[in-house]
Formats: sequence, C-alpha cells, structure tokens
Amino acid sequence: METTWRKSSHSGGNSECVEVAVERTVGVRDSKAPAAGQLTVSRQAWSAALDRLR
Repeated sequence: METTWRKSSHSGGNSECVEVAVERTVGVRDSKAPAAGQLTVSRQAWSAALDRLR
C-alpha cells in the first residue's frame, strides 16, 4: 500500500511546510526534504498535539 502524503491547503504554492500521512499511525515530514525521514506518532498523540495547538 502506498502512503498518501498531504499538505495543508493553507500552504498554497509555498514548498516550506510539513506533510502529513494519516493511516494506522501518523507520519509527519518536511516537504522540502521528504527523503530525510519522518516522525511517526500514534493517532491519539497526533490528535492531542492538534488539540493543544488550537
């Protein structure tokens, strides 16, 4: 199965943002350096982080 990475619609044409892939876990990577790796967290941890940011 291929991972689908998504950028925020708020990033527009700017390549300086993060991309997120939500599957069984959540992957976060730098859109300018996707081959550099990713941070992987649980869905619960991702949800908690978003709640704190709001």
